[in-house]
Formats: sequence, C-alpha cells, structure tokens
Amino acid sequence: MIYIGLTGWGDHPSLYSEHSTTKDKLFNYSAHFPIVEVDTSFYAIPPEKNVRKWCQETPSNFQFILKAYQGITGHLRDELPYDTRNDMFEAFRATARAFQEEGKLGMVLVQFPPWYDCQGKNVTYIRYVKEQLSEFPIAIEFRNQTWYSEKNQDVMLKFLKENGLIHSVCDEPQAGSGSVPLVSVSTTKEKVLFRIHGRNIHGWRNAGNNQNWREVRFLYDYNEDELSQIANAILELKQQSKDVYVLFNNNSGHHAAKNAKQLMSMLDVEYSGLSPKQLDLFEGDL
Repeated sequence: MIYIGLTGWGDHPSLYSEHSTTKDKLFNYSAHFPIVEVDTSFYAIPPEKNVRKWCQETPSNFQFILKAYQGITGHLRDELPYDTRNDMFEAFRATARAFQEEGKLGMVLVQFPPWYDCQGKNVTYIRYVKEQLSEFPIAIEFRNQTWYSEKNQDVMLKFLKENGLIHSVCDEPQAGSGSVPLVSVSTTKEKVLFRIHGRNIHGWRNAGNNQNWREVRFLYDYNEDELSQIANAILELKQQSKDVYVLFNNNSGHHAAKNAKQLMSMLDVEYSGLSPKQLDLFEGDL
C-alpha cells in the first residue's frame, strides 16, 4: 500500500472548510489523507491525553508517524527538561505506546541533525536509541551526506537492515554536506518512509541566517516533471516493501497538500475509510 500525507495537520488551509476551528483541523485533514506526521513532538513530548484525543478524532485505519523529541536526536540546544535521559525516553515511550495501543502508530521517525556525521560513536548511539525504543518500528533519517558517501552508503544501509531499522528516503535540495541524496532503497520488507522536503537550494543553504528559517527552507512547489520523478521512486520502493509512507514537508507556501494530491492522481491512489468531508454551512444559494 502507498500511504500519502503531510507533516502536521494544522497549517493546510486548502483542506479546511470555511467555518472550521482549530479543534476541527485534524478531523478535516483525515478526510483527505490516511497518514500524518506528528511534528509537534519534536519540540515537546505530547501527553497521553492528547494522543487519545487525536486517535478518537481520526478514522480507525488512520496512522500517525511520531517524530522523535529533539532531546533524543541531538538537536536540543537548551538544558534537558527531564531529570535524566531515562526519564526523557520513558516519557516518549509512554506517548508512542498510546498511539500503538490505539492501533494508530505507523512508526517513530528519528531524524538526526546536519552535523550528525558517519562515525563510530554516532552508530553506537543509534543502537542505543533502538534499544530504548525497541517496542516500536523506527525510521532513521540522516541529514549529513557522509552517511551516503561512496565508502559508507552500502555499509549504512546494511546496518539499518541488520538492525530492523526503516530507511527514511529523502527528496531535498542537493546543497552540500547538510543534505542527502535520494536513494530509493528500503531496509525492511514491511515499511519504508519517503519524506519530501522541496528543492529550494538557496533556502536550504542560507536558512540558518534567517529568523524565519523554516519558512525559507521549505518554500517549494514541485512541478509535474519533478513529481513524476518522485512517483517513479515510490514505485521502486513499493517493489521492496509492503507499505510505502510518503510525507510532504514543503509547506512554507502551503504547497504540500496540493503536491500530495497531484501525486495521488499520478499514482492513481484513492483511499477508503477516510473521515467525511464537511460542507460549509449556508454554502451556495438556499
């Protein structure tokens, strides 16, 4: 199965009815797509009550990709807001378990930062993360090109495969050491993740100097030829894994939903069991 969705559900205006409120957005989102990435969990681990609420608002076959907390991935600049690292992992496990108990955890995404390069201590830490999160399917996403060098790529993919870790395939700007190539290889027979970040080379390289770096980095609208390339990569992955999870992250200009719908059309993908689409009250002539 090919599952297509977006990163986050709160900022896609084309998906919501005119009279929608913030509390309606996830329900409205789930009328269009069968999966979503929980990206807020990167900034703060959500409590179990939030998870239960999100699960209740979505169809029975809807799935969440839970993004790992920044204290787990090495992004956190401030002091860890937990007494110990074990406390942090236990809080995250409780959140992931809540999704899993509801039957709605697609996987946990562990995305490492651009400075997380291919060296022994970092490989050891990935093993540690796997041990801490052993109850859940884990996808590993790199942002440093050294993992995909001629010397390291095959070894890295073999390492993921041997450890039952899902390879997060990426489409992103080819902008030096802080970006990775699109490598259409799955490392598990069950699941593979494909995250689509746009191809804004200038924004990717210079986003760090801008206070609104996220708006700059992910500002991109894929054209038809580029989406065709992505569709072909997805079909390659489908030959390797039972399920392909595809997430569009190019939403600075609200292009993600549009591009995802275009890709669904290209691949002739339709979903059953979605939430019913809400019609605006008093819409049209009475």
